[in-house]
Parts: sequence; C-alpha cells; structure tokens
Amino acid sequence: MTASANQVEALLRIASQLREGGQYAEAVDAYEKALRAAPLLPTAWYNLGLCQRMSGRLEAALQSYQKAIALGLPGAEEAHLNRAAIFADALRREADAERELEQALRLNPSYVPALLNLANLHEDFGRRAAAVELYERALALDPVCWTALARLGNLLPRGEALTGVTARLRQTLERNDVVAEDRASLGFALGRGLDAAGDYAAAFEAYRHANRESRAAARSTYDRAAAGALNERIMAAFPRASARAEETGWAPIFICGMFRSGSTLVEQVLAGHKRISPCGELALMPSLVRDAVGSFPEQAAMLDAPGCADLAREYRVRISRLFAGADLITDKWLDNWLYVGLIKRMFPAAKIVHTVRNPLDNVLSVFFLHLDPSIVYAFDLGDVAHQLRISRQLMAHWRSLYGEDIIEFDYDAFVARPRETAERLVRTLGLEWDEECLAFHRRDNAVKTASVWQVREQLYATSSGRWRNYARELEGVRSEIASDL
Repeated sequence: MTASANQVEALLRIASQLREGGQYAEAVDAYEKALRAAPLLPTAWYNLGLCQRMSGRLEAALQSYQKAIALGLPGAEEAHLNRAAIFADALRREADAERELEQALRLNPSYVPALLNLANLHEDFGRRAAAVELYERALALDPVCWTALARLGNLLPRGEALTGVTARLRQTLERNDVVAEDRASLGFALGRGLDAAGDYAAAFEAYRHANRESRAAARSTYDRAAAGALNERIMAAFPRASARAEETGWAPIFICGMFRSGSTLVEQVLAGHKRISPCGELALMPSLVRDAVGSFPEQAAMLDAPGCADLAREYRVRISRLFAGADLITDKWLDNWLYVGLIKRMFPAAKIVHTVRNPLDNVLSVFFLHLDPSIVYAFDLGDVAHQLRISRQLMAHWRSLYGEDIIEFDYDAFVARPRETAERLVRTLGLEWDEECLAFHRRDNAVKTASVWQVREQLYATSSGRWRNYARELEGVRSEIASDL
C-alpha cells in the first residue's frame, strides 16, 4: 500500500524531531521509510545523509547527499561541503574532498564555509599561497569571519611578521562582541606573530590570554589527581609482559608522545621509506577500546590471547578500509602511550616510537598551541608539565617491560645530527636505510597537524632552546619538571 502525502509528512515530522534530539539512528529509519514512499524529496535525502553521517554510516551518507544534489537540492553547495568533510576527515580521500569543495564554489562563489575548508585543505598539503588567497577572499566577503583572520595570522612564514595582520588581530581582540572561542584562536595567532617578531613578553601575554579564553570555551579543567591515578591503574593492570597474542606477522609502527615533541616530523621522516605508508593521527586504539573492550585499563588487561587476536584483526580491517594495500603503516596517535600494554598483546612485534625533546621547550610549545578544548591540560603551564611527567613515567614502565621495542626519538638530537638520528631510527625498526627519509620537507602528502608548516621546511635549530626566550615566565614550572625526566 502506498503511503499518503499525510503519512509521508507525518514520518518526516517524526524524523525531524528525532534528528533534532540527536537520535540519529532512529531518524535514519524514519527518513528511509518516508523516502521509500516519496523518493523525490531532495531535502529529506539531505537530512538522511546528515543522520547517516552522524551515526557513522559514511558511505551511505555520501550516496544520500549525492541523491539530494541530483534531485535539485536548494543550496546544494552545503551537501558538497558535507561530502568533502567525509572524504577529507574520515576517509582520507583528499582529492575527492577538493573536487567537492571546488564544485560547491562553482555553485556559490561566495560560500565562505567552502572557502575555509578548501583553504584548510591547501594548508594540509603545504600550499601556503593558495590558502592565503582563499582566507583573504573569505574576509573580503565576511569581514567578521574571525576563523579566516586567525588562520591567516597562523600562516605567517617563520621569521616574518605581517604588521597589517598583527595590527588587525590586536584591533579585533579589543572588540567586545568576539566570543571566547574566537578570542582564543585570534590570541594564539597574535602570539605567533609577536613571537616571530621577537617581542617575547608581549607574545607570552597573548598566549596566556588565549589559553584563558580556551579554558572559558571548554568549561573544564585538568584534574592532576585523576590523571596520576589513571597512570597508576594502568601500571597495576599491566605489571608484566605476559599473556601475549600469537605472532601475526604484521604490526604497525606506533608513534606516541606529547604534543609538539616531534611526532609529525618522525612520521614524515619515516614516510620517505619505500615500505612505509603514513596514516597520520589515527584514533584506532581508543576507538577499539571503547567499542570492543569496555572499561580501561582493567578489562583490557583481562583479555586473553584469542581476545587480543580478535582486536588485532579488527584493527587491521579498519586500517585496510582507509589504506588498502599498505605494507607497513605508522599510527601516530599521541595518547597511544596509554595503550602500549594492550598494543604489545595485540601485536607482539610492534615497535613503539616515543618522541621526546627538551622538557621546557616541550611545555612551552604545548602552551603556545591552540589545541582542541578537550585537551584541558594545555591551558596551564603547570598542568602541561604534570602531563609530561606522568607520560614519561608510564613510558619508563613500558620500557622496563618491552626493552628495545620502545624506541626513544630525541627531537633535539635529530635537529643537531639529522642523518645519524634518522638512520638509527630506521635501522632500529628493522628496515634498510632509505635516503628519501631525509627529504621530509619535500613530501606532498597531507599533514593534518599543527606542525604542517615546520615539516615543509628544512631543519632549523631555533626551536631547540627556545624556552630561554621565556625563562622568566617558565620559572614557576621548572620545579614541576622533575629531575628524573
């Protein structure tokens, strides 16, 4: 029996209510039921795509968005934008994302969200001039697009201070109508410009205010006691290297460490090797733990060998969806230092590369970085120092269990002796040396981290010992960085 127009309308009302209430899986069912009866409704297809995307059904979402476009969706540029986000962020299909964004701008050359996303994609590939041009176009169309202004400020080449941009950042931060989230991004950009100009006292103040605004936007704080307790629970749950799964013959290279400790540089160095595919920042381990393990660390530590082998197979299935045919991959999720015990049970042959640098430089660099608000320790120098200390304590525990499988990569040593340090890393991983590993600044792969511009340049030594420019401001946290680091 064919549904009447009234029945379809009722189904769409229900679907809309479910969508607005965040019940995306239920909304998908309602939209699909309505569309089976009335398949020529472009807005319904668009909303179905949105709900499918939010419930993790990405391929289905792509098809629904395309169906909406084909049916003449008003404002179809938004559907192209959403398809681009799926391609770039979830499926690592950047070329497809770029085509979608260009199509969105052909439909609507004034569509600022597409300009911002395309500029960001150009940044991922190191195309500075193209990104600058798009951010300037966005600002011409929308003079209060603070995202574009902040990103423009962060595109200043090292050692260059574009006084016009810096002045505009200052003027904008004096306004009363800028919300905390935007004030944070603008403040970090201002700090970067002032640091590049050598005005260190003013730069630190800009960063301090930016972190205060980030904390206000996040509405949460770092709990040192809880973070330390988790560390102790992990060490108690994984006291020895035992109950390992059987050797599978395949294992990723896991890269972990603090933010701004050289992890992106390490990944780009290894990306030059003919056998290695860089997979960027993957949240596969925390995702697997959440989906298949439950309570961490206690339930994870109770997994038997077959359970660990099942997890390893699921990990590889998820990797193959993104990087089909990859021989050896790098998994650069910095918080993987929490999961080393489980990783080594899933992949006994896995090597863990732990990136380190001068702790004062590391603490300062994290404080100067506009991280996601969920990284709550970044707002305070003392909290950053605490996080650094407990991460190194846990890595020392893993080193005591797994010895040479835990490889420490020292950023400062690499800056001083690049070939020697890189070759030692490659050979320790059991690979033959490849000269392309030293051509990291010429890679044309997408880099989706804050270090995108540093790894596009030749090595420079100014980041080692940078803390001396801020020695006075760091006095309060030097005691937080224990001598055993």
